[in-house]
Amino acid sequence: LQGKILVKEESNIQKITIFESLRYGKGLLLDDCWMTTERQEKHYHECLVHPAICSAEKLDKVLIIGGGDGGTARECLRHKEIKRLDMIEIDQRVIELSQQYLPSIGGNAWQDPRLHIEIQDGAKWIANANDDTYDVVIIDGSDPKGPAKGLFNKAFYQNCKRILRKDGVFATQTESPETFRQIHIDTVKTIREVFSNADPLYGNVPIYPSGWWSWTFAAIDTTRYHNPKAERAKAVSKNCEIWSTRWQKGAFEAIPAFVERELKK
Repeated sequence: LQGKILVKEESNIQKITIFESLRYGKGLLLDDCWMTTERQEKHYHECLVHPAICSAEKLDKVLIIGGGDGGTARECLRHKEIKRLDMIEIDQRVIELSQQYLPSIGGNAWQDPRLHIEIQDGAKWIANANDDTYDVVIIDGSDPKGPAKGLFNKAFYQNCKRILRKDGVFATQTESPETFRQIHIDTVKTIREVFSNADPLYGNVPIYPSGWWSWTFAAIDTTRYHNPKAERAKAVSKNCEIWSTRWQKGAFEAIPAFVERELKK
């Protein structure tokens, strides 16, 4: 990729790089893996956020684990119904560098009084969080190694279910079904074991390995994530680049045959 490195530093947690590319604008890499870029972040953030936020019964309290670049918070806060948004990010430097070099990704989220940030390990934080607290729980972590490793296991998902309200929705990125085939299948299976209702959704994020990506949504009572509330969807979709209710329907249907077979085993 053509461009230049603007920042390269080691925080006390990971290696952080800000790269300015000719094709995708400025971007963030953690431990040399692409996390986001200015011209592609909507391919990821819209698809993670809106299926969950549009379908939860209420939006009093929403939780993001990770998300230090601010994109997930920005998409959440476009929904006026949200009263409080808690964000648990492990690395303060990711937030600081994103605010400085990638201001368009967080947008107005950083100044929104509904956003409350805590710098902590998300897996440890969630283990001590209260039951039935959140209407939506969104996991916006990096790949299952290094600091994000604890965000891909059964105990973690059980805690997510415990703190989720009965009529809420859980959302997480679940890697590439091509590059991380087994991780993807195992993760979806684990989420299905914990929540009785869970389904993967598929889309494209060209800067990510293989360009083919997935997100998985889960709920306790029904497959409510398949039914976005019309008013919420209408309020945000007119300014979305990728997500719409039509796109979402197709993206849930786009499950590859090999994944479907594995999930039925």
